[in-house]
Amino acid sequence: MTTYKTLIIDDEKIARARLTRLLDSYSSTFHIIGEASNGDEALEMIKNLQPDLIFLDVQMPGRTGFEVLQELTTFPIVVFCTAYEEYALQAFNTLALDYLVKPVDKDRLELTVDKLNRMSPKNITPQLDELINLVQLKQKKVIHSIPHKVGDRVILVKPEMITHFEANEKYVDFYTTNGKKYMTELSLKKLEDGLPDNFKRVHRGIVVNTDHIREYRKYFRGKYILVMNDIHQTRIETGRSYSEEIKQLIEV
Repeated sequence: MTTYKTLIIDDEKIARARLTRLLDSYSSTFHIIGEASNGDEALEMIKNLQPDLIFLDVQMPGRTGFEVLQELTTFPIVVFCTAYEEYALQAFNTLALDYLVKPVDKDRLELTVDKLNRMSPKNITPQLDELINLVQLKQKKVIHSIPHKVGDRVILVKPEMITHFEANEKYVDFYTTNGKKYMTELSLKKLEDGLPDNFKRVHRGIVVNTDHIREYRKYFRGKYILVMNDIHQTRIETGRSYSEEIKQLIEV
């Protein structure tokens, strides 16, 4: 029986504690070597600790679970553990990885243990790239509103009202035409992938709604200043590496 060096990755402390308690019942299978509370921390711990297996949440502040995997050069066995869409289940099962719905059920975890005891890691990890591509393809859909949490309420903001998004540490700030500022836990990458095509990245940390660009001004070193049509006429400095994308927008 193989014992797997195991890393738990989840932004919810309660979820990590619950999973730890369940895994403790299978000490001959799982040797927990650490916990990560976000994607950035997870990436660093995976590289440093080299776990054999990770329990990975998908939706986390900063990097998502998929974004963590895309930056790895060597892969542990991945057991996704998240409140994810039901349509992804068949993809995980077909590709011989496992998928647990939170809150994790002890009986369901026992099936994971049984699968791990019957399978060799070499039969699992080579299929990880295929899994990521398949699930992201299913996941691809237009975002119709952006959530902003206020206490126990969630305000939904329509994309057409938003002028731009700006990364702010683990979160993303976004601004509307009436000058209001909001915040979302969705990553900039997820927003860029899910929003309509008029949303373009113009800086490593900024995505703009091109429908709300009022004016383009040439800046130095291939950069541009974008003047938005919000009430403040906000000025956004583009990244030098995005000059070609800006030129294409101007030509259109």
